[in-house]
Amino acid sequence: MRKSMIKFSSGLALAAALVSVSALASEEGAMNGDIANGKKIFTEGKGAAVACMTCHGPTGWGTEAMGAPRLANLGYPYIVKQLTDLAEGRRTPAGAGAVMPLFAQQLSEQDRRDVAAYVNSLDGPAELSDLKALKESGQPVGEKYLGQVIVKYGVLGKVSACQSCHGYNGRGAAPIFPVIGQQKYTYLVNQLHNWRDASRANDPYGMMRAIAKNLTDDDINNVAAYLATAPRTTGATFDNTSKTSKAQ
Repeated sequence: MRKSMIKFSSGLALAAALVSVSALASEEGAMNGDIANGKKIFTEGKGAAVACMTCHGPTGWGTEAMGAPRLANLGYPYIVKQLTDLAEGRRTPAGAGAVMPLFAQQLSEQDRRDVAAYVNSLDGPAELSDLKALKESGQPVGEKYLGQVIVKYGVLGKVSACQSCHGYNGRGAAPIFPVIGQQKYTYLVNQLHNWRDASRANDPYGMMRAIAKNLTDDDINNVAAYLATAPRTTGATFDNTSKTSKAQ
């Protein structure tokens, strides 16, 4: 009975947290950005902020060598929140990303919404991480099949499935949870390490830190390998010869 009550209380706490996060996302994520101005900032920059495309690429699909993430079609509320957190000191990246707080501070609240609206409109062909090339360069690369298990099922007693929040193959669950599928491999690895050591701490209610602290280095590499190249959907093709549908 006591164990049941503990589980029930934990469930209520999680539900309350998700409701609060949803309200936060809705408040920050009302789609009222000016795409034209967002494109101008993305391609030309503003003030001391260089053009976003300098690091994130002209299509917004990120740059592996710089550890710059994919922004394209990532989720409007998420981008607004991250730019705001960067501008207000709640997120302070290391490495090449250390310039982001300064850049974000050059943008007004409306500018941040405009940039988010523009990058959210970018939905061109996927530019996925080349895991083979990364491995040949000497970077540790995980096993996709092992990462798929964690993404879909979690680790018993330690980690919940990634898709329980981020949707099938990490395709996102707006307005709360961002797209993590087809994100750059290097960025995924870096951020999971940052969540784990709490050098990144702008996750609502510490949800990502609580998850990442139970991941090993191998777990992180495996999850990143799977998500970086995971298909967006469970689409199917029709085989006219056999008259049967084949899942992709």
